[in-house]
Amino acid sequence: MFRGSFVALVTPMAADGRVDFDSLQALVDWHVAEGTDGIVAVGTTGESATLDEAEHCEVIRRTIEFAAGRVPVIAGTGANSTTEAIRLTSCALEAGADACLLVTPYYNKPTQEGLYRHHKAVAEAVDIPQMLYNVPGRTACDMQPETIGRLAGIPNIIGVKEATGELERLPRIRALCGDDFDIFSGDDATGCEFVLRGGQGVISVTTNVAPGPMHRMMAAALSGDRAAATAIDATLAGLHRDLFLESNPIPVKWALAEMGRIPTGIRLPLTWFSDTYHDALRQSMRQAGIL
Repeated sequence: MFRGSFVALVTPMAADGRVDFDSLQALVDWHVAEGTDGIVAVGTTGESATLDEAEHCEVIRRTIEFAAGRVPVIAGTGANSTTEAIRLTSCALEAGADACLLVTPYYNKPTQEGLYRHHKAVAEAVDIPQMLYNVPGRTACDMQPETIGRLAGIPNIIGVKEATGELERLPRIRALCGDDFDIFSGDDATGCEFVLRGGQGVISVTTNVAPGPMHRMMAAALSGDRAAATAIDATLAGLHRDLFLESNPIPVKWALAEMGRIPTGIRLPLTWFSDTYHDALRQSMRQAGIL
């Protein structure tokens, strides 16, 4: 259903923490112009954890409005409460999202059966295409390929964002889910190789600051051009590393502010990027040709 370089878009904020919708619109327009293949609104990078429910729905709605059908918009609607996830997913459906991305429930550490029932309940409650999102480094919860395989049998569960960075999971998930199931990387450092091995694309932090190169790299990887894809990816390797010097989205919001694209707002408990790391990230931005 989806292919290519999708940006896990930041939520721009003023210095006092208010959502800056003018900057959000400018970011969406920039991504469209640079060739980004799709936008994920209000995921981890979009600070979903610190937006209240009304803000969450409004950012989804405005992102869809700004995209105006030029690229697909996937709404991040996951929660560790099944009823809250259903409400957020219903909001995304009403707003006109192309699909929803639902992270595994965090903190409460459900069993594999609990994960299955959670995602099944949301899928049955809201008739919109849904992607699973497995990121155990942030959730303390690891959805196993066998559970993904079970969920792939539900008609509107159409894919997964697999963010473990474990490339060996890809053929296991593919064998369990079939060729029509979208398997996206959620790990920038291994995203190129993931797609060269048969994934459909990447939902990326790096794409926030390097949308053109990420689009070109993904296009080459999807066409099977390993030499071209890996050559582009080599220029982005520093970004893949240094955009995680502190917890995402701290470094990427600083980088976008350095580029003059967003103001310097971020919400507690996240804090602004430490001075210690500025030079390292600037050097990686120069290496990628974006600063």
